[in-house]
Order: sequence, then C-alpha cells, then structure tokens
Amino acid sequence: MVEVTVPSPMYEDPITGGPTDPTVIWNDDEQRMYMFYTQRRPNPHAVGVSWVHGTSIAVASSYDGAHWLYRGMLDLAIEPGLNTFWAPEVVEINGTYHMFVSMIQGVPTDWSGRSRMLHYTSHNLWHWTCEGEIDLNSNRVIDPCIASEPDGSYSMWYKDEDLDGVTCRASSDDLIHWTVVGQEIFDCHQEGPNVFDLGGYRWMISDYWHGLAVYRQNNDEKNTHDIHRWTRCPDILNHPSTRNRDQGFGHHADIWVNPRDEHAYIVYFCHPYAHDDSSTRLTGEPTDPTAAQLSVVQMAELSVEHDVIVCDRNAAPTITLY
Repeated sequence: MVEVTVPSPMYEDPITGGPTDPTVIWNDDEQRMYMFYTQRRPNPHAVGVSWVHGTSIAVASSYDGAHWLYRGMLDLAIEPGLNTFWAPEVVEINGTYHMFVSMIQGVPTDWSGRSRMLHYTSHNLWHWTCEGEIDLNSNRVIDPCIASEPDGSYSMWYKDEDLDGVTCRASSDDLIHWTVVGQEIFDCHQEGPNVFDLGGYRWMISDYWHGLAVYRQNNDEKNTHDIHRWTRCPDILNHPSTRNRDQGFGHHADIWVNPRDEHAYIVYFCHPYAHDDSSTRLTGEPTDPTAAQLSVVQMAELSVEHDVIVCDRNAAPTITLY
C-alpha cells in the first residue's frame, strides 16, 4: 500500500480554468478515481452570468487520488443546441452507475430559466443513457444528492429555487419514480447538499456561501420528516487555509469515504482570487477581470470528534488507494 500526499490545488481545469461542483467515484473496472464537475467558462467578455451557463460536465481521472488528468466532456445532449448542465451526482448501485444532473436550455445571461432534473445510467462512466426527467413539483431544481435509507429506499436532497433556495428531499424505491417529501433544512438558504455516513452518524453538508454548513441526523428521526430531523453543528471551510490557492470559502463539496481504510475526504472548490471571505489579497495575485471567476478543486480530510465533523483545511491530506 502506497500513501501519497494530495497537492494544493488538487485539480485545475486545463481548458477553461473553472472547475466547480465536483463529485468523485471509484471506477473499479479501470482502478481509477473519477471526478465529474461543472465546467464553468471564466470569460472577461461574458454577458451577465453567461460564464456559468453553457457549461458541460467534464471528467478527470486519477490513479492515486492525488494526481488528476483531464479526460474531456460528457455527451449528455437530449435536444439541439448548446445547453447548460450543472452539478452532477454520480452513484453506483447494483453494478449500474446513475447520474442525476440539472439541465437548463441554452445559455441564459441571468439566473432565470427552467432547470430540469435528468436521470442517466451507464456501465462505464462514459456512455450515458437518459432515463428521463424527474418530476419534483418545481421548475427550478438543482444540485442533487442520492443516498440509501435503512428501509431500502433512496432519498434525493436538492435545492429548490422556486422555494427561494432551500434544501428539499424526495423519496424513491426504484430511482425512477420519486415522491417529494418537502423541505428538509429550515435554518438558512443553501445549495449543494451532500449526505454521507461517517463515525456512526449520517451527516449533511451544504454550501450556504459563508463556508459549509454541517448537520448531524438525529438517530431517532431517520424515518420521519420534521424540523428536528437534523442538528446544526459547527461550520467547516469557512476560513482560508495556508495552502496554495486554498483561499476563499469552500463551496459545493462531495465526500468520499475510502473503503480500504475508512478515511473520509472532502472535495470542494474555491475561488482563490475572489476573496469572498473578505481575506487579504496576496502579493502577485492576478488582477484581470476574469481572476475572480477562476476556481480550483481542493481536498481535505474529515474526521468525527466528540460527535462533530472536524476538518483541518491547513493540513495536506494523504490518501492510499492501493
């Protein structure tokens, strides 16, 4: 077994410089880590927020979890033209890969536009078949996360922008037919929910634009829905680190728990030159109009201490895949 240290940044998109919303998964056939992400297009000539639209879902892979290779973009087209794909969730269930991803028609220059939740399946992480659109009783749903429940059903957490940007949940027995349960988090607006199990608890992290909010599920409330289902814990990634280009708030993250040693890693993006956390600008930083739009992907290790999630953003994580 070989332990490697993950560099900072962990990953930069060599084509556009705008990797965001990462999700990682182990590809057993290739013995590689795969990362899927929204490929934003930093552009000084962008009209409004067009640089965050017209985005593809890009792919990178890694043989050791530390060194990543850009592999290209997925073909997810279901209609003609350049359309917008955001924030994929990729999970493997019973030998089939499932992708849940939001699509917006065209390239809007503002935050309008209907966002549709699409479901794809694949057997190799490259060739995807669209299984259809998921009806979540809303015209603006983004940022899905999927996890199994103790009774064998599945839950999807997502951001409903028709409800002013709150985290909601839907339930399914087959990943095809979904029933909306309703609003899941009540203390703040947020996006990019991610649910995972670690240290004997189920956790949710979400991006509320001041770092990542952390919630612990109450063990006696696993199969109920009320405002006491989750307990808010201390935030993480709400302060800049001392590592290279790991400045600004941590945004829209994924969690991967290594089955070999049960170590947990958070993979997130940040805007190192945007200073959205009001941090001091560093000497030598780029100052062109596009600099604040640039993003990088970072990794840090998570642990559970005294019933809360702990994340030392300054510590270079190590990872062992073999």
